[in-house]
Amino acid sequence: MDKKNLILGVTFLVAAFAALLYSSRQQSQQRPPAPPSPAPMVSAPATAGDPLASAATAAPANTTFAPIASNKTEATITTLSNDYVEVRFTNFGGAIRDVALKKYPAAIGAAKPFVFNEEHADPILGFTDIAGLDKEARFELVSATADEVVFRAVFEKRLEVTRRYVLAPATGDKSSHDPYRILHETTVKNLADHTTPVTSLNLSLGTAALMGANDTGFYLNVASYNGDKAQFTDRNELKGGGFFASMGMGDPNPKAYIIQPGPVQWASVKNQFFASIYTPDDKLIEGVTVRRVSFAAPLPGTTTENIGLTASAKVELPAIAPQGTATFTGKLYVGPKEYTRLKNFTRSEDKVMQFDRYFFNRIFLSGVIAPFMNMMMNGIHAFVGNWGLAIVLMTLILKTVTLPFTLAASRSAKRMQKLQPMMKEINEKYKDNPTKKNQAVMALFKEHKVNPMGGCLPVLITIPLFVAFFAMLQGTAELRFQSFLWARDLSAPDTIARIPLGFMTLPINILPLLMGATMVFQMRLTPSPSVDNAQAKIFKMMPWIFTIICYNFSCALALYSTINGLYTIVQQLAVNRFTKDDDPASPAAAAKGNGPGSRPIGGKTIKNVTPSKKRF
Repeated sequence: MDKKNLILGVTFLVAAFAALLYSSRQQSQQRPPAPPSPAPMVSAPATAGDPLASAATAAPANTTFAPIASNKTEATITTLSNDYVEVRFTNFGGAIRDVALKKYPAAIGAAKPFVFNEEHADPILGFTDIAGLDKEARFELVSATADEVVFRAVFEKRLEVTRRYVLAPATGDKSSHDPYRILHETTVKNLADHTTPVTSLNLSLGTAALMGANDTGFYLNVASYNGDKAQFTDRNELKGGGFFASMGMGDPNPKAYIIQPGPVQWASVKNQFFASIYTPDDKLIEGVTVRRVSFAAPLPGTTTENIGLTASAKVELPAIAPQGTATFTGKLYVGPKEYTRLKNFTRSEDKVMQFDRYFFNRIFLSGVIAPFMNMMMNGIHAFVGNWGLAIVLMTLILKTVTLPFTLAASRSAKRMQKLQPMMKEINEKYKDNPTKKNQAVMALFKEHKVNPMGGCLPVLITIPLFVAFFAMLQGTAELRFQSFLWARDLSAPDTIARIPLGFMTLPINILPLLMGATMVFQMRLTPSPSVDNAQAKIFKMMPWIFTIICYNFSCALALYSTINGLYTIVQQLAVNRFTKDDDPASPAAAAKGNGPGSRPIGGKTIKNVTPSKKRF
């Protein structure tokens, strides 16, 4: 492709990243404000003194952050484990205190596993709105086996709540027997002499935190899915302020909470690499309440305030007759964001990967291409055993598959370059007649079999692949702490050193610099039509702009772009050396004209209008 089309392609990529940032800010500003309180669904008048009715009508406290739960030393911890997880239950709330993910270390080279919900506002699946049955209430441990835990609590001799958890077996149907899934059942028995009304309970989904100093919080959010589309709530939506607020078009004040409307099929709290996803079996979640959490300690190595998210899912409980019971069941996934695992679930839980969250992702079909690329990368890794090498091989395969298109475009661009002198003559001859000029140019293209849009095809192919690869890499847990060459972590920048610059330090990231160098060299190799000064300046700036944009992204993205650029360089060198085209501006072609200084163009003869130099 010629330099104009290369400029066009890079411009599209820069615009795509700008659209990404703009879309996220627009979504934050345009979400409707939270309702005054998460009112429960009630179909019958509440009985005075009924604990469920009175508790369920309580709104979240009107504070900016949800408080962090204290570490209760007197708590009894019961554990269920397999080769993948260690699920730790607490008798306070009869729920899941935290989940250790055995396959994922907390830090590079650490023996300690990553723990989801380690610091939290509530235990996972704990009641958040029933005083006397929440995280402060002691549940009795009824039984505990290798794969099952049962808790029970009696509240004021009027309610008996039994909570049962089963660690799903690792074999069998992948939709329900995933080793990261916990089967959950809660039964409420009415011990009173009157019927409890229809009401709602809020179950904690856990608390998600940033993954480290390099985590921008882009994937730290609360997600839910209504069967048609997924909705996401970010931290900044609760923060208030922002650009639109400064213009008087948004709320400058922080929000205590935001409610995602129901009904939804599942709800999730997640960060860049890990998620908790609660999916009811035979009910729908009636709404999801989202709150911020402020952790006491800043992120390691920084003084930045450490802000996370917590959420609760509202499930409806039917009216319960005296001595009657009501039961709801569901599946809780706490584990890595692995698309190849989540795609086996039956309620589109793989939407937490947010491959097509934003408008520009949907334009470039990231929701289709990113899953394919993820499965392809995993398939290659199964053979080579190294994630960096898998990315290299996947890039080479994709480039080879698209090679016929790019070769055709390169040959077209080369022929287009050789037509430039003749096109210049046409412009001079018909500068006052645009219609005839266009007709002559099209005739010229037809005569020499040049497609003026041929150079755009590689751009149209490359952009969706790059955007999908970006969407896929940023939140893929498989790449976390995976090394390649000098890069210690493919999911983070490949920083090898830092240069102190007074109040800040400049990281030295090698792969983005190599990516920029390949872009510069690639542009020098591509056929260059005549461009004006403004275009030339844009052309020279593009590699630097793109390098700056990608400098602190995942180095896996820079690895992909570098290999892609090297392949294109080799391809262009081969095209420039071995492709033989007739030179439309050669003397032989000129000799076919009707007179000296004339040249056939598009089947017609035009006279050389270049003025001759005067002799003195």
